[in-house]
Amino acid sequence: MEFQKEGEASEEEVDAKYKEAQQLLDDIEFRTTLDQPEDALDCTLEINAGAGGTEACDWSDMLLRMFTMWAEKNGFGVSELNRVYGDVAGIKSVVLEITGEYAFGMLKGENGVHRLVRVSPFNSQGKRMTSFASVFVHPMIDDTIEIDINPADLEWDTFRAQGAGGQHVNKTESAVRVKHIPSGITAECQQERSQHMNRDKAMQMLRSRLYEVELEKQRVEKAKIESGKMKNEWGSQIRSYVLDDRRVKDHRTGFETRNTDAVLNGEIDGFLKAFLMWEGV
Repeated sequence: MEFQKEGEASEEEVDAKYKEAQQLLDDIEFRTTLDQPEDALDCTLEINAGAGGTEACDWSDMLLRMFTMWAEKNGFGVSELNRVYGDVAGIKSVVLEITGEYAFGMLKGENGVHRLVRVSPFNSQGKRMTSFASVFVHPMIDDTIEIDINPADLEWDTFRAQGAGGQHVNKTESAVRVKHIPSGITAECQQERSQHMNRDKAMQMLRSRLYEVELEKQRVEKAKIESGKMKNEWGSQIRSYVLDDRRVKDHRTGFETRNTDAVLNGEIDGFLKAFLMWEGV
């Protein structure tokens, strides 16, 4: 029988320290990929139901839960800026504001179409259904980044915030929508009860989206190169969640997991890190 000498670490302690050091090195390497000025900013994350009717609306709601749980687990602040409910279930669209260090940099790879394959709970025959939802992530620019907007180019509109009904229905037109006429870009917010506060938030969202347009122009050449890394048959589809086969796969990076429950509960760090490492190659 072997006895541990005083002051010596056990095998379990050494193993734990090794894993801790390895995680630290992985995080340092990962952080080096977040080297763009906008990476450190907060962001808005927009989810829109695509083809699939009620299925797609339910899928959008599942993605909303997934991203919300990821943000909360990682210490990010989450607030809902706008929501449009589905006709039967789920949501047609939603916009989240996610705040915290490197929120945009972490989530920017989620831009694109997310595809769900499952045995539908809405189909009485229990058929396997495919539905789609698109995700858009925009950096929330702050006062350190200047975006010139001519007030004459803006078109404002107010409306009642949509609720679930009953006592939650907003009786005043506090929700705000602003359109940048030259670009056609719009932003809306119904988070606050004050129309003035919603105007301020909508304007910040608009500035952020116009900034993203300028960034996209700068990324055109790089995008041509990156598009060659994606299989042509998938188009803009970035990831498939095949629940009956218990498989989630990113079609850009090849990263895959069979723990579908964990993914839908917000465990998506593997996908986020794989994208950033792939993008930097």
